[in-house]
Amino acid sequence: MKALPQPVFEALVADALDQVPPELMALLDNVVVLVEDRNPEDPELLGLYEGFALTERGWDYGGALPDRIMIYREAICDICETEEEVVEEVTITVVHEIAHHFGIEEDRLHELGWG
Repeated sequence: MKALPQPVFEALVADALDQVPPELMALLDNVVVLVEDRNPEDPELLGLYEGFALTERGWDYGGALPDRIMIYREAICDICETEEEVVEEVTITVVHEIAHHFGIEEDRLHELGWG
């Protein structure tokens, strides 16, 4: 499907973040969520977590730039046929990338149905 306009897509990402349980959102530490059109190295990538997962942070973690979660608008729209599919894929991708912040790896996410 044709890529949704940036403001519409950003609203979908905000809605997906609102669906994350407040207890988990409270544990997101030093993380920013951004919407970009595509990943320059891997244009088909739907989302990306860059940073140090909570499980990797030690006593010396501090003063670091925020971790970044990128959600790729055009890549998600490319694989969806309807706006409803976009909404579902945005939610899956947001949850998937937040899980990486908590140290949950790809294999475990697939086992949990968040492929």
